[in-house]
Amino acid sequence: QVQLVESGGGSAQPGGSLQLSCTSSKITIATHCMAWFRQAPGKEREGVASFSSWDGATYYADSVKGRSTVALDNAKNTLYIQMNNLKPEDSATYYCASLAGRWVECPPLQPGAYQTWGQGTQVTVSS
Repeated sequence: QVQLVESGGGSAQPGGSLQLSCTSSKITIATHCMAWFRQAPGKEREGVASFSSWDGATYYADSVKGRSTVALDNAKNTLYIQMNNLKPEDSATYYCASLAGRWVECPPLQPGAYQTWGQGTQVTVSS
């Protein structure tokens, strides 16, 4: 039973931008710790960013820091990640994940720390 749905993936040129969305009809995102992960073919799933519903605190992996912004639209129950200055190495399937509870600080960006996952949206960055 899918509880998180990602969208917004697609193709972009290096230096371009994409905004990914994560929404749910089953859970209230504002009561969860949320995270974005990505997985490229042949590579392990890696954490990209997290968002604490406690105070809106965000954390970004070094790979995207300074190029990405996570935000929550409570009215739409949707979490976004805006990714700018895209690089070919950003190409991957992007997943959003959630952990129930309003955590003061989200757990580290380890896949095993998050309970619920979406099915992913593909991002391809190439010229």
